[in-house]
Amino acid sequence: MDGKESLLAGIWKDWRLHAIVVGIVIITEMIGTFKIPVGPGVILLLPMLYALVIGLVLYFTPVVKEKQAKNAEPLIVLGVALLLAKIGVIIGPSLPEVIAAGPALLLQELGNLGTILIALPVAIWLGMRREAVGMTHSIGREPNVGLIMDKFGINSPEGRGVMAMYIFGTVFGAVFLGLISGLLATVTPLSPLSFAMASGVGSGSMMAAASGSLVAAFPELESQIIAFSGASNLLSLSTGLWVSIFIGLPLTEKIYLRMTRNKEGY
Repeated sequence: MDGKESLLAGIWKDWRLHAIVVGIVIITEMIGTFKIPVGPGVILLLPMLYALVIGLVLYFTPVVKEKQAKNAEPLIVLGVALLLAKIGVIIGPSLPEVIAAGPALLLQELGNLGTILIALPVAIWLGMRREAVGMTHSIGREPNVGLIMDKFGINSPEGRGVMAMYIFGTVFGAVFLGLISGLLATVTPLSPLSFAMASGVGSGSMMAAASGSLVAAFPELESQIIAFSGASNLLSLSTGLWVSIFIGLPLTEKIYLRMTRNKEGY
């Protein structure tokens, strides 16, 4: 048995790690989802948020030892792979709905490139290095985590950057979109359906928070809001990865190299 096989065998035999994970899942599912109305918006507290908080707290207790922390890293890659497989299964039967959604939904994915043009210069200005590439090439959801892991590895600066954004988006993304969507839809002349389209950024929790706020503000449009946000999110999941591969990540790399040429000797 070589070193890699020995490591994998040790991970699967780490009963403490698996018991902690199962325990966290049971506790968070028992707590469920809480909705907190804030003006026209809705703050959603989801089990995913509880799991992150509980896992972070346990990391600083004797319950989680260094062995469990190291063994948990490869399982992240496995979890992302299973999620990407599930996304692929969902996208296939839904292709007719994607085609019928129209050009507006197809082009909305290009709006996510704004994270590169706005956030990347700010990240570099704040002193970040290669972490900025992982953080700003997209909004850092599951498909993009898989892309960065495949290209750079989870322990790379880019991997740490995308995971930081993934966690940050999980904790604060749903809260932000839940508040901003309902607020903007009620104070601007734009159609609520345009905000429903914008809520599909490739994250189930963010989409649920944003569409929930819109439904609370415009209950008479509930079915249309859910349909548009669902189609938009499906398109972001199906086309967003390709946009990141062929446009987002190469553009981020080029801008990063140009902006740091003098600092890093390029």
